[in-house]
Amino acid sequence: MWHGVRASLPYFLPAPTFIGTFGAFIRFRSAVADRRQLFDIGVAGPLAGFVFLIPALGIGLALSRVVPGIGGMGAISFGTPLLMRWAESFVFPGVSPADISLHPVARAAWVGLLATALNLLPVGQLDGGHLVYAVGGELHRKVALTAILLMLPLGFVYWPWWVWAVVLFFFGRKHFHVFDAEGLGKGRLLLFALTILIFAVSFIASPVQYNSAQGV
Repeated sequence: MWHGVRASLPYFLPAPTFIGTFGAFIRFRSAVADRRQLFDIGVAGPLAGFVFLIPALGIGLALSRVVPGIGGMGAISFGTPLLMRWAESFVFPGVSPADISLHPVARAAWVGLLATALNLLPVGQLDGGHLVYAVGGELHRKVALTAILLMLPLGFVYWPWWVWAVVLFFFGRKHFHVFDAEGLGKGRLLLFALTILIFAVSFIASPVQYNSAQGV
């Protein structure tokens, strides 16, 4: 709206995953005039989502409790992103993540962190792809291919990464062209660095682990 770029409302993508969705996408209905517009569109969603999930994480952890051994009681357990681990160590110093029974609000924040990290993958027309193209132009192709190749070893700890790698290999290596020779400016480059940090503290190499003790 700020830049006058026409786009659809988000299309929800249901999926038979443990969170029930692959996220959502929007469709551009008018041209993006320059890389600054593309950058602003790409950075707005991740930043807004991250700002809202921080208080949810704090409130959720405040309502959580310590239950020794709860992490091994169910058929599955969940990986812990860096930001959540840092917050847990502040609220529950010295307690293992496997002994923390997360309140549903904290679990919702966990889903938000996972969605943020996936959306910031530097491939295709994910927001991360928009940002990399806005900053590096055709360098996007090399960055996207590198990210896809890195998913292959990650698949040995969490097999859905192989599915992501295959899908993104066919649909995520290219980005639509934005003809613009001007730079983004220092402010946007600092925001780009911030999104890299957000990705690093939100990323979960193995979001779900199956507990063999439960026969799964």
